[in-house]
Amino acid sequence: MGAPASFASAGKIPHYRRILLKVSGEVLAGEGSFGLDTARVQALAVEIAEVARAGVQIGLVVGGGNFFRGVAAAARNMDRVTADHMGMLATVINALALQDALEKQDIPTRVMTAITMNTVAEPYIRRRAIRHLEKGRVVIFAAGTSNPYFSTDTTATLRGLEIHAEVVAKATRVDGVYDKDPLQNADAVKFTQIGYSEVLAKNLRVMDASAVAMCRDNKMRILVFNLNVYGNIMRMAMGESIGTLIS
Repeated sequence: MGAPASFASAGKIPHYRRILLKVSGEVLAGEGSFGLDTARVQALAVEIAEVARAGVQIGLVVGGGNFFRGVAAAARNMDRVTADHMGMLATVINALALQDALEKQDIPTRVMTAITMNTVAEPYIRRRAIRHLEKGRVVIFAAGTSNPYFSTDTTATLRGLEIHAEVVAKATRVDGVYDKDPLQNADAVKFTQIGYSEVLAKNLRVMDASAVAMCRDNKMRILVFNLNVYGNIMRMAMGESIGTLIS
């Protein structure tokens, strides 16, 4: 798949000044079901780097499902709090991998963790995170909220609100929100725009209900788009009509 023309060199002005990008851990596994696909991590870093060079401030939340999820079958016989903490640590592994890949693209990057681990990353401090963004650094928020029973969707919403992002952009395997799973139903209908309350009422499961409700209560827009199309992160940042806007 060919790379898109650089929007930055074309002189276009980004639609968003600051975004919170949510990426699932499974994306980093590539075609596999476990671990890290270094080629996929590097390709994602190239896309994020181009958006950062265009002047967009990027906060990033990455899941840990490629290593461990607290609600997965492997964790069913475990204490939920313990399993969730294991999942949080998995997000740190992914965050460090992405940091390394972004820095190879000459993009200054900081990993900030909700669980203190000073030898590998900075502790999450809201004002420090905002300062990093203002200096043009990509900030990767890892280890969830540090609290069990909260997903990385909720983490993304919370961090997005805390850093005053203009949108929570959720990168998925499909090109938006549908009335049912498009990967299993050929007649699924896509929404180009939909309200928070309708997402909750229809139980569309695009994000955790708590995350959608938090966005609704704080008027934070959610944009759901397909990460598997090269250039979509830039298209989203430039305000092109892709995916589904929840507002």
